[in-house]
Amino acid sequence: MSHSTEMPAARTNKASDLPFDFNTALSLETDKPDSPVSTLFTHQTTSTTSSTSSSAGSSLAARRTHSGEILSNSFPKPGHRRTGSGPLIFTGSGTSNVSTHTNSTASSPVTNLLPAGNICPSGKIAKPSTVHKTVTHRNDVLGSGTGNYGHGSIIRGGAATGTGTGIEDFSSVKRAMVSVDLEEVKRIGNELYKKGQLLEALRVYDRAVGMQPDNPVCRSNKAAALIGLRRFGEAVRECEEAVRLDPGFSRAHQRLASLFLRLGVVENSKKHLLLASAQPDLIELHKLQTLEKHLTRCTDARRSGDWKSVLRETDSAITAGADSSPLIFASKAEAYLRLYQIDDADMAICDACQLDSSFYFSVDTKYFGFVGNSYIHYVHALVEMARGRFETAVTAAEKARNIDQANSELYSFTITVKSVVRARSLGNELFNLGKFTEASLAYGEGLRHDPSNPVLYCNRAACRYKLGQWDKSIDDCNEALRIQPNYTKALLRRAASYAKIGCWAESVRDYEALRKELPGDTEVAEALFHAQVALKSSRGEEVSNMKFGGEVELISGLDQFHTAISLPGVSVVHFMAPLNPHCSQMAPFLDALCARYPSVNFVKVDVIENPAVAKSENVRMVPTFKIYKNGNRVKEMICPSQQLLEYSVRHYGF
Repeated sequence: MSHSTEMPAARTNKASDLPFDFNTALSLETDKPDSPVSTLFTHQTTSTTSSTSSSAGSSLAARRTHSGEILSNSFPKPGHRRTGSGPLIFTGSGTSNVSTHTNSTASSPVTNLLPAGNICPSGKIAKPSTVHKTVTHRNDVLGSGTGNYGHGSIIRGGAATGTGTGIEDFSSVKRAMVSVDLEEVKRIGNELYKKGQLLEALRVYDRAVGMQPDNPVCRSNKAAALIGLRRFGEAVRECEEAVRLDPGFSRAHQRLASLFLRLGVVENSKKHLLLASAQPDLIELHKLQTLEKHLTRCTDARRSGDWKSVLRETDSAITAGADSSPLIFASKAEAYLRLYQIDDADMAICDACQLDSSFYFSVDTKYFGFVGNSYIHYVHALVEMARGRFETAVTAAEKARNIDQANSELYSFTITVKSVVRARSLGNELFNLGKFTEASLAYGEGLRHDPSNPVLYCNRAACRYKLGQWDKSIDDCNEALRIQPNYTKALLRRAASYAKIGCWAESVRDYEALRKELPGDTEVAEALFHAQVALKSSRGEEVSNMKFGGEVELISGLDQFHTAISLPGVSVVHFMAPLNPHCSQMAPFLDALCARYPSVNFVKVDVIENPAVAKSENVRMVPTFKIYKNGNRVKEMICPSQQLLEYSVRHYGF
C-alpha cells in the first residue's frame, strides 16, 4: 500500500513519495470475458446454477407495557442469538454523553427484500441457524419481549436502512404527518416498523414525540427504530429520556441494558438490567459476566505486552455481544499494529471510527486508563503514523489530548508525534534540495522519536541510495519490510540496492516479488529482465538469445516456431485464423499483454498459412493459446476468456 505522506521526489506514484528508480503503478488493466469463441470444430459447453436461501427470527416475551408501545424487535439481531448482545465492557458508571442531533426525516429507497442472512462481527454474511416462529399479538403491538428486545439491526436489501416503501406506506406516512390523534400516529409507526420500514417508522415516531414530548412510550418506540438503524447513540438518548419521564418504565430500561452491552459499558448495562425487573434475566447477567471476563483478560494481556492474547480476547468480547463498541475495535487495531500487521490495524481502526459517532463515552468511563473516547483517537494517531499520514496523526493525537488532559502519557505522545512530523518535513525539504546527507540525518532524528516507523526507514534508505551507501540502504529497507512486509517502495529500493552491489540473485528475487504486486509496471519488468540477464551472465550461461519487449511475433514456419518456444523464460503462442471474428477480438488484447508483460515472449501462428505447425501441435480449434516455459508446454487453453488468459500469463510468467 502506498504512503501518501512520504517525501516527494521524481519518478514516484505520488508526488509526496520519496523517489525510486522505477514506476510503482498499482493499476492492472483488465477486460470483461469474451463470449464463447467460434471454433474450427463443434464445441459444447454446459453450465449449472444453484441457489440457497435462509431466514431466521425470534420472538421475546414482555413483562409490562404502555399503550401503543412496540414490545419486540420483529427481526433478529444480526449475528447474535436472541438472548442479547453487547459491545465493549468498560469499568465505569454514570450516564453517557450522547449527541442530541437526530435526522429522522429521511426516506428510504424502494425495495422489498427479506433478510437473507445475519451480519457477523467479522463482517461476513452467515446463514442463520434458527427458524422464525410467528407469534400472534394485538394489532397495535409488534410482539413481546424481555431485556433483549430492541437490540438487533433490521436488515432490508442487505443494509440496516429499512427500505421498501410502497404507495400504501407512503400514504400512511403522509396521513401520520397530518394526524392530530396520537394513538393513530403510534399505530401507523408500529405498522411501518413491523414491515421493516425503519426510516419511515422513525419519521412517524418523531411526529409522535413532537406531539407529546413527555410521553415515554413515544421515546421508547423511537429508540427501537433507531436501534434497527444502528444509530445507537441516539437510541440511548431517547431511552434515557424515557426513564427520566418514567423511572419505572421497564421496557426502556431493558433497551438501555442491551444498548450499553453492545457499546461495552458493562456497569451501565448491569444497572439498567436490574432496574428493568425485580428478577433480572439470568442469561443476560451471564452474558455480562462473560464479556467482563474477556475484557479483564484483555487488560491484563495489554499490560504485559501479550498482543496475540489481546487479539484473542477482543474477538471473544465481540462474539460475546460487544459488536458495536469502538473501544474494542480500537483495541484490536492497537494489537495488530504492535504485531506489525499494519493493514489489519488500518482496517480495525476504520471500523472503530465508523461505528455510531453520536455516542460519546462519559468521563466516568475509562478504558486502559484512558478517559472516554480518548483511547480511540490515541490508537488512530498510532496507525496514521505507521501509515505515514503524519498530519492526520497530529490531529488525532490532539483530539485524544483534549479529551483526557490529565493523562501524562497522552501529553508525551502528542509531543512525540509533532516531533516526528517536524523531522519528516525537514527531511523531505532537504532531499528535494539534493542535500541527501542532511536529509538522512533528519529522518534519523524522526526515527529516534518513533523507532518503528517504516516510512522514515524507507525515506532514509532513499537518501543512502543516492549517497552510494548501498549496504546501509539495504539495512533500512530490511527494517521497513520487517515492520511492514508488503511495503512496495521498500522492496523496490532494496532490489535496486542489491543490483548496485552485484547481488543479482537477491535483486531478481525482489523484482520477481514486485512483478507479482505490480504486473503492469513496465519499468519493474525491464529491471527484472536486466537483473535476470546479469544473473545468467554471472553464472556463465548463454544470454544472447534473451530479449525484452517488442511486438507479437508472427511465425512463418516450423523451424521458427521451435526456436521461439525454446527461448529462455515463458512463450505464449496464439493459434489463430485471420477471418475468424473471435481471433480478431483477441488480437488487440494480446498486443496489450505484450506491452504489459515485456519479459514474456508472445507469438502468433496463422493456422491457414502454417498448417504444418498447427498439425504438429494438434491444434483443432481457434483461438487456441499454448504456454511454453523453457521449451516445455505447461498450459493449453481453447477459447479462453481474457481474464483467464492474463491470469495464466501472470501465473507462469512470474
